[in-house]
Amino acid sequence: EVQLVESGGGLVQPGGSLRLSCAASGFTFDDDRMSWVRQAPGKGLEWVSFITQNGGITYYAESMKGRFTISRDNAKNTLYLQMNSLIFEDTAVYYCARVVRGAWYSSYDYWGQGTQVTVSS
Repeated sequence: EVQLVESGGGLVQPGGSLRLSCAASGFTFDDDRMSWVRQAPGKGLEWVSFITQNGGITYYAESMKGRFTISRDNAKNTLYLQMNSLIFEDTAVYYCARVVRGAWYSSYDYWGQGTQVTVSS
């Protein structure tokens, strides 16, 4: 059974940092590309970042460039999102998602339960 479990969210002040983790199980983690997506209250899903199987290629949404870093530790079956210089607009539920084989980074077949990130002063 494929499982993705996010953790690391919480309350943080503007300008602060958080590191999100996603523990993967039930599949060969390093065979798949992964993404982070997020959803603010009342809003649709927004793609955040993407990483290839061995971490060689990464992509970011424009508003996250220079602030967020996606990475993975395949030995630990874990995906990460380091978030720095957080702003109010980053408040959302963050999900890790497995990218469909052969598809572009915005097509997913599994995702986790999400972890809440709240940026507030």
